[in-house]
Amino acid sequence: MSPAKRDVLVCIGLAIVLALVPLVIGTRYIITQMTLFFIWAIVVTQWNLVLGVAGIFSLAQMALFAVGAYATAMLAYYFAIPVIVAMPAAALITVAASLVIGAACLRLRGPYVALLTLAIAQVIYLVVVNDTACFTNPPSGCLPLFGGVRGFSRFGDLGFRALLGSKFYVAHYYVGLSLAVLAVMFSIAIIRGPLGLAFKALRDNPGYAMSRGISKFKYQLWVFGLSAFFTGLAGAFYAAQFGVVGPIVFSIAMLLFLLSMIVVGGMGTIWGPLLGAALLMLADEGMREVGDWRDIGLGLVLAVFVILLPKGLAGVRLRRAKAGL
Repeated sequence: MSPAKRDVLVCIGLAIVLALVPLVIGTRYIITQMTLFFIWAIVVTQWNLVLGVAGIFSLAQMALFAVGAYATAMLAYYFAIPVIVAMPAAALITVAASLVIGAACLRLRGPYVALLTLAIAQVIYLVVVNDTACFTNPPSGCLPLFGGVRGFSRFGDLGFRALLGSKFYVAHYYVGLSLAVLAVMFSIAIIRGPLGLAFKALRDNPGYAMSRGISKFKYQLWVFGLSAFFTGLAGAFYAAQFGVVGPIVFSIAMLLFLLSMIVVGGMGTIWGPLLGAALLMLADEGMREVGDWRDIGLGLVLAVFVILLPKGLAGVRLRRAKAGL
């Protein structure tokens, strides 16, 4: 069996198991946390395509996530577009934004890409929080164009509250699961396909890859644009799930948390980011009651993996496979 077929079967099997969870566990908090896991799983699998597979040190992923969230909220709030329609439109807007960022990074490499993409994310954040001029005057008070520090709320939902009442969160769970499965399938298709080979070639030996006719300009734009669609869709679903969008989606702490998921799970692998997301979310949840020690604990988890398992959880599995274990 080819690796691609094996990965697809594993993905389908996991999807079936996860689809049964709400039937076994009815606790709203657990279902909501797993829905959040699906959102972060989408982000890290797509970020992994840029960072781990293509080797581009982009830190713009949370900015793209925020673009998807804000675009959904603004389309629904200002134009009364149903959220279910605004979500794919926001994903396309995110792709356009990512292509601009990708074009700006074409002549840079390594830490310079990280600095530029982080600077772009911070510029977007500052534009949002410093937007104080009244654009509209709802009953709640003056609202700037980009929501300012308050952000957006009451822009609509996916419609499941009206259909299912208090059980709407179960429908959101299945929407999140469906999007996560599509994102993982997309990641498998990219990594196991010709595009993945081109991205890896540019990552491992750019000079040789370009001498063989692999265009850095074209493929770097490809990976930025392709990964941005599901990242923007994750941001859009985040807006629909929580019903509020604010500057917190630009948080550096959240960016580092998601980056840690990729490092702990294993960069450049298909299942590593998902394993890292599951482990760190469990660790974060387990340390929720210890207050300020929570961040220290997460930092220690990351340090242990960086020192003892630099290739992450997926790297352990790969080493065992090569050893014939």
